[in-house]
Amino acid sequence: MENNLSIEARRFKKVREEQKHTQQSFAQLLGIGATTADIERGKTKISGILVTELLRQFDINPLWLFGKSYTKIVNIDGGDVSPKVVTLDVDQNETIALVNQKAAAGYPHNIQDVDWYETLPAFNIPLPQYRNATYRGFQVEGDSMLPNIKANEWVLGRAVPNVSEASDSKIYIIVLKDSVLVKKLQKVPNAPNKVRLISLNPEYIPIDVSVLDIQEMWLVNSKLTFGIDEPNESGLLRELQQSMEELKGQINKLNT
Repeated sequence: MENNLSIEARRFKKVREEQKHTQQSFAQLLGIGATTADIERGKTKISGILVTELLRQFDINPLWLFGKSYTKIVNIDGGDVSPKVVTLDVDQNETIALVNQKAAAGYPHNIQDVDWYETLPAFNIPLPQYRNATYRGFQVEGDSMLPNIKANEWVLGRAVPNVSEASDSKIYIIVLKDSVLVKKLQKVPNAPNKVRLISLNPEYIPIDVSVLDIQEMWLVNSKLTFGIDEPNESGLLRELQQSMEELKGQINKLNT
């Protein structure tokens, strides 16, 4: 019988039970009458006022309530940068979705579109470093993070639940409302509602962004590099000079 109910009715009941309320006490708390029985039976639709109360009192994500997001809890005061959707394989294990440069252009606008994520390639890494957390891969565009990260390289990031958990001087993937950036993060003194994004390339100036403009944040912990360059002539020359100096030092020791 319950399987025939709408997802919002089932999830509403789940919230009530998790909050350890009876149907009567929950209805009184939400200001919606004497009982929540008709809502949980699917006879009464969940109103906009009720959605607002669930968000205000319990931080329940409206999109989760109606089955459009995997993220159940949101912080209406800002700072919540947890993933809005997670990708799963056929066995319901989390996968690492890959967002190339072209997909990154549309990522902020599709951030809660479950169907859109299914168009992205995804894979698993069977290593202990990638367990017990959500990861996502992004392809880097431009030269703002040289010399550490080159254009077209891929960085893998671990999801950060809240901006308050971010650390200074670490590199993050920052998903804003209109772009995806890879930057070193710095807290702004006496301004908890802002963070400073710094490029490693000194030709780019730092930018300050509002915490409310950040949709997701991923801590970069590894990268994928392809086509490793051979040492250039100047590098070989420096190695040769170093070897010569070491050889001279050894000869001088023998002569003393």
